[in-house]
Amino acid sequence: MADPTPLLSQSHLADPEPMLIPKHLPSLDESFERYIGDFGWAQLLQAFLVSFAWVFDAQQTFISVFTDAEPPWHCTELGTELCTSVSNICQLPKGSWAWDRPADTSIVSEWTLVCAGSIIKSLPASSFFMGCMVGGLVLATLADSSLGRKNMLFFSCLLMSATGILTIFSPNVWIYSGFRFLSGFGRATIGTCAIVLSTELVGKRWRSQVGVCGFFLFTLGFLSLPAIAYLSRGSSWRYLYLWTSVPASLYCVLVHFFVRESPRWLLVRGRKEEAVATLKSIGAVNNSSFTLSFSGLPFEEEETTNLHLYSVISILLEKRWALRRLSAVMTVGFGVGMVYYGMPLALGNLPFNLYWNVTFNALSELPASLIAFFFIERLNRKSSVLVFTMTSGVCSIMCVVMGEEWASLKIGLELVSFFSTCTAFDILLIYTIELFPTCVRNSAMAMVRQALVFGAVFCPVIVEIGMGNGYLSYGVFGVVIISCGLFVGCLPETKGGTLCDTMEEEENKERAAAASLISA
Repeated sequence: MADPTPLLSQSHLADPEPMLIPKHLPSLDESFERYIGDFGWAQLLQAFLVSFAWVFDAQQTFISVFTDAEPPWHCTELGTELCTSVSNICQLPKGSWAWDRPADTSIVSEWTLVCAGSIIKSLPASSFFMGCMVGGLVLATLADSSLGRKNMLFFSCLLMSATGILTIFSPNVWIYSGFRFLSGFGRATIGTCAIVLSTELVGKRWRSQVGVCGFFLFTLGFLSLPAIAYLSRGSSWRYLYLWTSVPASLYCVLVHFFVRESPRWLLVRGRKEEAVATLKSIGAVNNSSFTLSFSGLPFEEEETTNLHLYSVISILLEKRWALRRLSAVMTVGFGVGMVYYGMPLALGNLPFNLYWNVTFNALSELPASLIAFFFIERLNRKSSVLVFTMTSGVCSIMCVVMGEEWASLKIGLELVSFFSTCTAFDILLIYTIELFPTCVRNSAMAMVRQALVFGAVFCPVIVEIGMGNGYLSYGVFGVVIISCGLFVGCLPETKGGTLCDTMEEEENKERAAAASLISA
């Protein structure tokens, strides 16, 4: 690798004698730190605007909890003993019952799906997660290879919001499921691009906090759903898509005109002039005595500059250390994703008010985000993920072991389990950013999110198994997250480290760490 030179040089010096080159030259990450400086208003605005995509991500992920729910019903023939003794609506004569609200408040009542098979009723939700799977596979490397972080974020949000608006015109469950698939396809890379782009726009000191801000906004989007659904509870389910998709479309306009591309990605792609322009616009350092040296950037272009769609994934698979890290973090993500998406999907089966159920579930994410925000700099990534996954698994299993007389304690254990899963989820995403260099970071993050969604694919089956015994599914959740969480032991600790930009730089850092352990 060629010897690097400083990113910043003092242009006002006119000394004809050659400058002495210091023995230790700053790395690319150090040069970014020197130019970006402290967390300025420009970086704050950029990070917040990018992270706001999490709000719409959460809304489209959990919107089916309300739009696809079975509405309450009542008997129309009060004197009929059959109507009052049977809880299964499909066993009653057609004219002996009616919905409490207009039929168009849910797709179940509008399209007469109440007595349809479980496969048909779960088709829209399944289609959404299948779209997330396919979208993640197809779009996984575009943000690293050709489109970049900003354009990928814009395209994903635009596709998700456009299909959300088109969903309003669905005439039946089949077209509706098709639009949900497209919505999931677009949504697949929103969180990945948002967290990677926002953290690459700021310095190391604020990187973790900025990443956690996205989790706060995801919680905000989750919390907004029961509020919007309650305000439109007597209206058509189509209004819920309208109130969530139109603001997402307006957000796309803001992204296109105001969000800046990641300077790290621009440098990796060899677009130095654009990277310098971005650094000048967001850098907190505003000193006229410093100018950027185009010819002396401390970076040597890697072969990743001209990568095709899946070349980034092939690089991850070819490097033994990268494959080991990716396999381990994806396994942990599978277990975390199964519990994280599984518990909210089962809210409709609980004998409580649906709006309050979703609200309390969303609020469980708030303390998890607060812990990650305030203590992320102090927490060891490796041990934290291990502790929270173990805690979640133990609490889930205890929900099954304990008797029915401990119902109140079981509810508390459920909340602790979900809270621990949310915290592990947040830390795991920050951990993934720090494990991989810039040239493959977005693709690695996309693969981890695929593992999270892949865990969600099995959730409907597990929830169905637990229909007779509501806590049986928690036993499965507990065993899976404990088993998968143990794989975090295969990963290195990244707390306090610097972000690498190339595979070679990451390999050198790992060799240096191994050498220091041997010498110690």
